[in-house]
Amino acid sequence: MSDAKHSNPIEIEIAEPSSLNEQAAAALVIAGALVAVADRRVSPVERDEVIRFIRDRGLAPHLDDDRLFAMFDALAERLEEPDFANVVIDTLRPVSDMPLSSHLMELSQRVAAADQDVHPHEVQAIKLLRLLTLALPRAKPIPSGRGRTEPQLATEE
Repeated sequence: MSDAKHSNPIEIEIAEPSSLNEQAAAALVIAGALVAVADRRVSPVERDEVIRFIRDRGLAPHLDDDRLFAMFDALAERLEEPDFANVVIDTLRPVSDMPLSSHLMELSQRVAAADQDVHPHEVQAIKLLRLLTLALPRAKPIPSGRGRTEPQLATEE
């Protein structure tokens, strides 16, 4: 029996497994950054909450804190541009077939509450994230060497 039949389809899809880990970390960071910039004031406590959340759950053990802080700062800056929605979608799309939505939602809520002032725009950002996690297209099955498709992870909620 082939090992490919029992392997993770995500690992087959990407050439370098670490790139998926980086994309998953970016998806988590963009969720926190979106909420942090929603009220036009990115508080250091909000940025710290993103990193703490990721660390406490072991979601990006391959990235050090400096890399996560740099990722947060870069994405938060991009979210201040007029095309911010495209930035969010482009960051979430590569990991849309991963079961990250519960983490994204919990993280976004924790960031909103981190500065002890949940702004109405932060609530809107959380709603936008919820819609995006439900609406983004799932990754397509990857053909195996035998011409059939590998099963996808069960991520439907």
